[in-house]
Amino acid sequence: MLIRTEQPGDRPTVLKLVARAFATGDGTEPVEPRLLAELYDCDGFLPEFSLVAEDEETVVGHVISTRGWIDGAPALGLGPIAVEPERQRSGIGAALLAETRQRAEAAAESVILLLGSTHYYPRFGYRPASESGIKAPDPAWGAHFMALPLTALPPTGTFTYAGPFGRL
Repeated sequence: MLIRTEQPGDRPTVLKLVARAFATGDGTEPVEPRLLAELYDCDGFLPEFSLVAEDEETVVGHVISTRGWIDGAPALGLGPIAVEPERQRSGIGAALLAETRQRAEAAAESVILLLGSTHYYPRFGYRPASESGIKAPDPAWGAHFMALPLTALPPTGTFTYAGPFGRL
């Protein structure tokens, strides 16, 4: 498996993958493909943090991190992350998270934030953001809003995602 930077030609495939990964089974359209399409066109889009997992020249996973802010200080907001449903639980998501972390450290980012499962993300070092003094955009998210500090003293305050998240 290869983790690489997404290319513009990958986008139709990635958007379909995200739709399959977040399908609810009840016929309703998941919001994640629309969110992702809007993230590509927003000021917070960081091309080097839009990654695909490729296996035998087939895209099987994707993750994006966009520019967010903690009371004016830059931070990364991770998500959505998606893996082909039949390939989930095979290490693809873990590989995408690891590459995101490596790139963030190389770019001297201070922290990565996400909203997700308290059962999945802690194994990759994510902890409730409140433990790092970072407040969620919505306090109701509680422990599901998590941070991965990449510096000894990441910024503190309230996190704001890239614009399209606010339109969900």
